[in-house]
Amino acid sequence: MKVLTKNTDYAVRALLVLGAHEGDYVSAKRISDEQGIPYQFLRRILQELGKHGLVCTKEGAHGGVMLNRDPGSIGIREVIEIFQGKVELSECMFRKQVCSNRANCVLRHEIMRIEQIVNREFEQITIGKMLRDLKVLQSGGTKNQEKYEGAGG
Repeated sequence: MKVLTKNTDYAVRALLVLGAHEGDYVSAKRISDEQGIPYQFLRRILQELGKHGLVCTKEGAHGGVMLNRDPGSIGIREVIEIFQGKVELSECMFRKQVCSNRANCVLRHEIMRIEQIVNREFEQITIGKMLRDLKVLQSGGTKNQEKYEGAGG
């Protein structure tokens, strides 16, 4: 089961770059190079993010893409839903048609409960939170690397 598709992964990575440069325009080429995302693929993702109001663009020499919202207000659930639709753990047809086993399907209610939990968790993860976590990891990684180098030499 895939929880995140490549489109969603690339979108989150692009939003993290933009969030790290909040208030500044960043070129799609720079995002592509930094994140290893194919440029044309990234442009389509950025267009979709723009349609949903998450980013804005500016043409010209000092143009590029910029977050259109506060990073703390962009939930990962929202990004998932833009590129994948609602988070669903089952491909049961009960959502689109009446399933012949609906009355006797005890698993259906458990799946729906789990989907609610997953959606709540994804809602709590924002681009802003991930940026803070990334800073902690990067500063902790540097400290750990210094400790490692100091102990070995």
